[in-house]
Amino acid sequence: MSTLHYFWHSALHFVFYYPLFMSYLWMIGALIFYWNERQLTPYQQPGILPFYPKVAVLVPCFNEGDNAEETLSHALALNYPHFEVIAINDGSSDHTAEVLNRLAKQHEKLRVVHLAQNQGKAMALQAGSVVTDAEYLLGIDGDALLDSHAATWMLKHFIEDETVAAVTGNPRIRTRSTLIGRIQVGEFSSIVGMIKRAQQSFGRLFTVSGVITAFRKSAVHEVGYWSADMLTEDIDISWKLQRAGWNIHFEPNALVWILMPETFNGLWKQRLRWAMGGAQVLIKNIDVLFKPKLNFLWPLIFELILTLVWSYLMLFMLLVWLLHFIPSLGITGINSPFLPYGTGMLLGGTCLLQFAISQWMDSRYEPRLGKNYFWMIWYPFVFWLITLSASIVAFPKVLFRGQGQRARWISPDRGMRDPTLNDVSIIDEK
Repeated sequence: MSTLHYFWHSALHFVFYYPLFMSYLWMIGALIFYWNERQLTPYQQPGILPFYPKVAVLVPCFNEGDNAEETLSHALALNYPHFEVIAINDGSSDHTAEVLNRLAKQHEKLRVVHLAQNQGKAMALQAGSVVTDAEYLLGIDGDALLDSHAATWMLKHFIEDETVAAVTGNPRIRTRSTLIGRIQVGEFSSIVGMIKRAQQSFGRLFTVSGVITAFRKSAVHEVGYWSADMLTEDIDISWKLQRAGWNIHFEPNALVWILMPETFNGLWKQRLRWAMGGAQVLIKNIDVLFKPKLNFLWPLIFELILTLVWSYLMLFMLLVWLLHFIPSLGITGINSPFLPYGTGMLLGGTCLLQFAISQWMDSRYEPRLGKNYFWMIWYPFVFWLITLSASIVAFPKVLFRGQGQRARWISPDRGMRDPTLNDVSIIDEK
């Protein structure tokens, strides 16, 4: 039993101190990014570019009949002198085709591509990219509202640095009528946005955001476009580009307003898909550990491995803690790892500090963001549990998933929209 106790205490230290260490690493990296980009100044419109190359806004649509018109109206309102919008109807079974055809007759900058059968988002993006002569592709989701200045902010990176293959933007949550929605508002600042800032400071991004990313088409062509068998095509293309020697940047000023799940079932399906996508990327790219020329990706792969180990250790500790309540097993001296005392209080305080710093940084894009701060106290109880469970379930599902199986669309939970965030004048309020 002494061996069990030793392992228990070692695991307990790792379970608590790993997220603590990563949290402070993210905060330090994000603050470095914030300072280097001179983001202590108020929000300003993007500067004038030396030239404005053509941009193609790609909008893959699968059963987006209820959202396509709103999404495309914002894309067509892009404040950029040389662009076109390409909507790809990926074999939708609803009235998406009719909506797109009607809009195409009304807007000369809108082109529509119809795929006879559903092929998945990766193939829809590829179909859109091959029908345009634009070198720069700005991909958004079929239910996202693009900020009018997003293209200018993103093109700045491509013009200034020829090694940049992709620039990912800053998603903002529209669905915030429930506790789950409000927590996600804070999550995308304190977790998603902060991690991207930190990773940018330290050299490499784990992934672009599939809901808003601009690509250099020649770079995407070089790596074989998006992979049709990957559940998260955005993570996969990020690794393909970086393995090929290209750079990826994060541009927090490039905003897009998105819909997110606001039910536990919808949230679970989304996080499970994300976790399975991460597991696929881990399995596909584990070989970078044996390639010294790719050592710049080692920190990302190590973090992915350690996070997976952390998830399974949490499961192990939960099982041992439950078993110690059975007297006949003779398991003693096991304390609960889940009660907020000792290092648990330190972890909780660190979470609140991380939330405060991130919301302070993102408040320049959304002045009312601070009112969501106190909802974030529920984040560890709700989202950590879901993320932990998804990570544990995802890895074996990926291992036993058929190789080369096409990744198809899954109709998501769109949440309950906040009507005050549906108008351009509100979205542009900085």
